[in-house]
Amino acid sequence: MKTSTRNLVVVAIVAAVVGSVFSTMANSVISRNDEITDTCISQDNSAIMRVVQGRSLETDFTKAAESTVNAVVSIKSYVTPRRQQYYQSFDPFEFFFGPGNGNRQQPQQQEQKPQQSGLGSGVIISNDGYIVTNNHVVDGAEKLEVTLNDNRSFNAQVIGTDATTDLALLKIEAKDLSPIPFGDSDDIKVGEWVLAVGNPFGFTSTVTAGIVSAKARSISSATHSMPMGVESFIQTDAAVNPGNSGGALVTTDGLLVGINTAIYSTTGNYAGYSFAIPSNIVKKVITDIKQYGTVQRAVLGISFQDLTAEIAKERDITAVTDGIIIEQVLDRGSAKEAGLEKGDVIIKINDAKIKDKGTMMEQMSRFRPGDKIKVTYVRDNKTQTTTITLKNSQGNTSITKSNDILDLGCAFKELSDKQKKDLGISKGVEVLGVKDGKFKEYGIRNGFIILDINNYPVSSREDVEKVYKAIMNDNDSDKVMFITGIYPTGKKVYYAVPLVD
Repeated sequence: MKTSTRNLVVVAIVAAVVGSVFSTMANSVISRNDEITDTCISQDNSAIMRVVQGRSLETDFTKAAESTVNAVVSIKSYVTPRRQQYYQSFDPFEFFFGPGNGNRQQPQQQEQKPQQSGLGSGVIISNDGYIVTNNHVVDGAEKLEVTLNDNRSFNAQVIGTDATTDLALLKIEAKDLSPIPFGDSDDIKVGEWVLAVGNPFGFTSTVTAGIVSAKARSISSATHSMPMGVESFIQTDAAVNPGNSGGALVTTDGLLVGINTAIYSTTGNYAGYSFAIPSNIVKKVITDIKQYGTVQRAVLGISFQDLTAEIAKERDITAVTDGIIIEQVLDRGSAKEAGLEKGDVIIKINDAKIKDKGTMMEQMSRFRPGDKIKVTYVRDNKTQTTTITLKNSQGNTSITKSNDILDLGCAFKELSDKQKKDLGISKGVEVLGVKDGKFKEYGIRNGFIILDINNYPVSSREDVEKVYKAIMNDNDSDKVMFITGIYPTGKKVYYAVPLVD
């Protein structure tokens, strides 16, 4: 009995010592942020070591913050009050942060000097001064002022914009800057920590933390609202507010994985969720803008919707539970040429799984006309694969050229009160200085007074420019100005002016 008792005491002591050692080792490992080690004692008193691989329970954001705040800039936009009324953001759900900071000034007709109209953020992506931000931060601005984290200020030039993805590329004349390196947005996982870096409410160099809540999120699908171009957002719960727009979403390693763009809110301020454009989409868009002057966008030539349980039951689709189902195959499109049909369910583009509209739009946004992709789809509950050569919205593989209102080949002048009275009209803009361009090509002459374009009344050059941009940024393949107007003789005339060749 004494020997047995003595042996039990020894085993207990050994177990305690081993447990203490392992506990010390575990604490040491945790402090090294490498792996967590603990011990337990089995029923037969043998010591067992259990090693749990993973990061420490505490996450250190300081290195990521230090490496990114100097690469996120403040962007102030300026516009004359008279023009400002044409460029106020219309946002019924207040998804977009907007170019403003919530305290927009009202137009003052007597003041014609440019005044600050908005405040946003931008991300330095090269050491020679290229900056990416949101299109809605710079849209309509007459002047853009970029302020670095060290308080240096520069006037910025707009290299190009893309309303479909809400991205813009700017350039400042500066050297030896500290860009944020791009990360791979495909690699981030739901639940992963991320940081939002920007200038909310004008508070510069602000860092907030959260996790990735969802990927390939379509806001309009969830809220039954108007689509906002390419919708495949990274959803996070990092706090963002007006002024964060165009700022960086980065990993804890300091890699850029998104450009903060929108929030879901009924008040205009943060309400729990924010949305960022994935970095892989950003890279493609800014590369196109730098190389071609405009985004080269490939289309399949289909209309589609998410495959839901109701649709699957209605159409007896049992082979798959998610994907996008084709509702219409458009003439002259890539899909029609490849033999895709209404009712086909696309489940893969190359090796990427297509679960819904968001993942479909994200994948398609990566390609240019002329690219070949492998499409996997389900027809009659059988999986098939085909290779498709993508086309542009005009039905060919040509490079899309950058368009500008100057391509119309004329100037625009506001009407005098006398002209309006003589012609019995209350609005309109006069066409002057017609030279080689779209207007001359389709028969418009000097003195013609435009009353409306595509049913939008116009009274100034800004009005014409606004409608022109809306047409060019629309995903519709038919980019045409349908113009109603009169000549000084009073003769009413209608013109249809195609804006692309």
